[in-house]
Amino acid sequence: MSETTDHEYLSFTIAEAQDGQRIDAALTRLSGLSRNHIQQLLKNGHVRNRSGKIIKQASSRVRQYDAYYLHIPPTEPLALQAEDIALDILFEDEHLIVINKPAGMVVHPAHGHDSGTLVHALLHHCDNLPGINGTERPGIVHRLDKDTSGSLVIAKSEIAHRSLSAMFASHDLNRQYIAWCRGNPRWHHKRIELPVGRHPQHRQKMAVTPTGRDAVTDAEVEHLFGPFSQMRLTLHTGRTHQIRVHLSHEKLPILGDPIYARSYNPPAEVPEPTRSVITALKRQALHAELLAFQHPVSHEPLSFKAALPTDLQQLSDALSINYG
Repeated sequence: MSETTDHEYLSFTIAEAQDGQRIDAALTRLSGLSRNHIQQLLKNGHVRNRSGKIIKQASSRVRQYDAYYLHIPPTEPLALQAEDIALDILFEDEHLIVINKPAGMVVHPAHGHDSGTLVHALLHHCDNLPGINGTERPGIVHRLDKDTSGSLVIAKSEIAHRSLSAMFASHDLNRQYIAWCRGNPRWHHKRIELPVGRHPQHRQKMAVTPTGRDAVTDAEVEHLFGPFSQMRLTLHTGRTHQIRVHLSHEKLPILGDPIYARSYNPPAEVPEPTRSVITALKRQALHAELLAFQHPVSHEPLSFKAALPTDLQQLSDALSINYG
């Protein structure tokens, strides 16, 4: 990825709809940049108000008619090495690429994951990708957990990055997941509106907590298989581990989830092959099946359906055989 030499300057005036909001939230909505990117610009002194004062506090409140000026510095050269890793590509053009991410693949480099990530694969597949929050997440506008499979869109141009980031900020996409859970809900459809934030005792986990951020998931029962449920989840927000936390809170832990479901050995009354398939699961039975949105440049409606990976197809087949 080549170094960008152009500095970019943006200006925004706070509208009535943003009056009283945190500055990071307001500028995210107005600019189309990710919230993390806005917070980095604030932290690094790249946001000024009308009088030229540098604003660094992300929690500062804005008022209608306030004006803010953003300096977006050049993207630094990428230090990561491209890796020849196969990608299951659902769609690609000059502006974006949609893939079916396999379980086990980390989206972007992080501590303990300095190779083999989706970013490394994209650097090999694509000649150039727009930088996001520096250099370690080129083209990435959203992510899936390491062990969640399914559809993921990546920006290949600056205009696509800006537009897709705005769509995710306003939740203007259709994102549907399939999950296989332990338990049967008493409802067929439910909108789960529970705030999600860091667990107060276990900081590596998320939890439903009053101090968390608003999180909204539409949950619908697709099939009941004896003591198990196949659920369809539609995301209206994108909090970390949102579906896993919401379903666990509803007493519907996802099969195979190592964090939000207690260890589970199917009892003898669970017949084969279901018992063996569940026991063999190495990750949460969660798949991002459907991703639909408007093309960021042509504005054409796009919809993609990621095929089930082998482990989840085997689970679906086994449940159908035993409980269909």
